[in-house]
Amino acid sequence: MDLETTGTTEIGSYFISNYPPFSQWRQEYVTRIQEVLHQPPDTSIPMGLYIHIPFCRKRCKFCYFRVYEKQNAKTIERYVQALQNEFEMLSQVEAIKGRTLDFTYFGGGTPSYLSSKQLLSVRDRLSSLLNWETAQEVTFECEPGTLNLEKVKTLKEIGITRISLGVESFNDKLLEANGRAHLTPEVYKAYDWIQQVGFPQVNIDLIAGMMGETDDNWSDAVEKAAEFNPDNITIYQMELPHNTIISKEMKEMGIDSPIADWKTKRRWMNEAIETLQGKGYHLASGNELVKNPETDRFVYRDNLFRGNDIIATGVSSFGHMQGVHYQNLDRLEDYLETVESGKLPVNRALEPTEHQRLIREFILQLKEGRVRTQPFMDKFGVNLTEEFSEALQNQQKAGYLNYDDSQVELTRKGILQVDSLLTEYFEPEHRMVRYT
Repeated sequence: MDLETTGTTEIGSYFISNYPPFSQWRQEYVTRIQEVLHQPPDTSIPMGLYIHIPFCRKRCKFCYFRVYEKQNAKTIERYVQALQNEFEMLSQVEAIKGRTLDFTYFGGGTPSYLSSKQLLSVRDRLSSLLNWETAQEVTFECEPGTLNLEKVKTLKEIGITRISLGVESFNDKLLEANGRAHLTPEVYKAYDWIQQVGFPQVNIDLIAGMMGETDDNWSDAVEKAAEFNPDNITIYQMELPHNTIISKEMKEMGIDSPIADWKTKRRWMNEAIETLQGKGYHLASGNELVKNPETDRFVYRDNLFRGNDIIATGVSSFGHMQGVHYQNLDRLEDYLETVESGKLPVNRALEPTEHQRLIREFILQLKEGRVRTQPFMDKFGVNLTEEFSEALQNQQKAGYLNYDDSQVELTRKGILQVDSLLTEYFEPEHRMVRYT
């Protein structure tokens, strides 16, 4: 699909984060992940942990994750206890028992919604079961308005190595119009506390194309992000999955898309890349720029893209164990009741074929801008340029990439719309199905 001709941002998932599509995962395949969890693992595969914290002060109008607003203290405490119970159950299964964590990721929702006391409780319980002290990276997502100096110090104390601050924009009118809970003064205070305490890596997020975005405001946002001088900057191009507030309003009220078209968002993304490269940043993937590519690695992403083991914990969280995808129950009460009854809360799963695993790893790594062919020959015994010759030829002719026997490399044109290129590598039966 060439987004130069598709125009407006319509309802549907654009961002590709897995394969086969999530819509193909099934409850009847849960027995397979249960079998895998109770079998001896291939311990040469790195293993990490994803912890989902679903609570938010406010639901953003563009958010498509499983989140819950304005929950009382009792519910949050109950959830924290359930997480700890889930850790305990998982630590005893054969596929996980005795293994060490190579990385941990606190995602949401808003992980920083938890209190310092709750964060310490989670760390203490988890470290007695699955120790992350040897992890190369422990990432923690933060919403600026949920931070204070004490909590930032707590994050350092529990071993967080990579802070990701959800800035999105520096324009308060835009933040309010798009349903963000924080305003710009909270960003500056939060960033100051983060700098005071000090972390090995600090990331900030921006979103290109929020409702009301303008050329001038976007340029200002990129300049201000650069002034912060973070280790890495992630920029997302706004999309409209089916379950966002904006998408629901469009369907219910019959209104046109209020989001900038794809051509504009790609232009804004390109301008951001040019500006940030001029300030010493390097392009690390289709949506990430880093100050130092030698030291600034996103370990969670690297492992996710290469099919390594990720333990899913928390409501609605996604995991991958010994080649099998799975997702936890996606309703809070169902998750809590299942864990409290002493059962693992797995909701659906899928075991990809060898060919599907090859596709998954190739398309995800293509989002990094360059894929070496030899690691795929070593792992799958497949020559990428032969396996995907038709799609590669098509996309090279269209100016999206170049390739030879040793590598496939995206052009800037390809980088700016990489997710739109990936479905051409899907198996035919998955190209027209709903992604989520």
